[in-house]
Amino acid sequence: MAMTQEEILAERMAAREAAMAVQAERRKDFAPAEHKAIPLYENAPCYETEKLTGLQRLGARIMDTDDRGQRLELIRLFEEMRDSIKELPDHPDPVQLWPEGVLPSVTDYSDNPALRWNHDPDFRPFLYELLVPEDVTPKGLVVFCAGGDHGTAMFHEGYGSCLDFIAMGYQTILLGNRTNGCPWKGQDAAADASRAIRYARANAERLRIDPGKVALAGFSNGGITGENVIQYFSGEKKMTDIYNDYQPDELDEFYGAPDAFLCVYGPRYESAPFSWEGVVYPPVFFAIGREDGAIDNFNYVYPTLLEHNVKVEIHTFAGTPHGQAGAKLLDGYVRYPNFQMWVPLADYFLQDAFRN
Repeated sequence: MAMTQEEILAERMAAREAAMAVQAERRKDFAPAEHKAIPLYENAPCYETEKLTGLQRLGARIMDTDDRGQRLELIRLFEEMRDSIKELPDHPDPVQLWPEGVLPSVTDYSDNPALRWNHDPDFRPFLYELLVPEDVTPKGLVVFCAGGDHGTAMFHEGYGSCLDFIAMGYQTILLGNRTNGCPWKGQDAAADASRAIRYARANAERLRIDPGKVALAGFSNGGITGENVIQYFSGEKKMTDIYNDYQPDELDEFYGAPDAFLCVYGPRYESAPFSWEGVVYPPVFFAIGREDGAIDNFNYVYPTLLEHNVKVEIHTFAGTPHGQAGAKLLDGYVRYPNFQMWVPLADYFLQDAFRN
């Protein structure tokens, strides 16, 4: 007898919960060693890519290993490899997003028990400018916001995608923001991303860009952050609408929402509220795999965008699961070559959006 849709969903949920329980048990062993490696991944421009790739692959082996004794030995090797990675002599410097003593927040976060989150409460948001050569005329600028709790995602989704877009002629910003729901509220994650957009516009002349050609690319959880930027900071909306005691500075004189939005497997959840009041939603580009569970979220979001006359471009990719942007930086090969087409397709989309 064929299973009902409800039974299929229940079976999938049970399998997912069982897999998550196994991963949680393994992470207890690995968390202390991995937590110390997070700054390496998130400051990827400062280190040799090959060494970070090797470290990430070893981390993946640790999480895939059933035998605890073998896992502990691999963790020892991970720690040795991690501690051997040194900064490049000519590494770029991060730019702090907020002045010293300023970090507007609606999130109460003071403790990180069992290293649940990649970022401790003293985390300070930052960005890296990753730019085209001086002899290249930039097409515009893209701010990249990785998914999940950042960490390794910031390495491949963020840094890897920056490299792809630099090759196509875009100035890029790699954003190390407070992460949506991990544990910060969406307003705080969006405030950091909006600040990066304002920074780009404030430095448009030095960066050789048109301040009206600034896009935001968000991956998975970073895509939710991207839409929160639009919800909270587009149109006439201001930082003080959320943070009553915030004192605006020179960056707040610049518009804080993107001119175009690249949402890569990151549409908001069906249950997530979204207020359209005062929102100016820019043209949006979606790229998502057909085997990605987030496609159900997209199927919910798309009609609401049409109802509000948002310009939308959609690309779905057969056989592709979640989280594949920039994956070639980790794998050394292209596992889902069709999905890699999202990069040139996004280029065409941005050039069209920037013309209008």
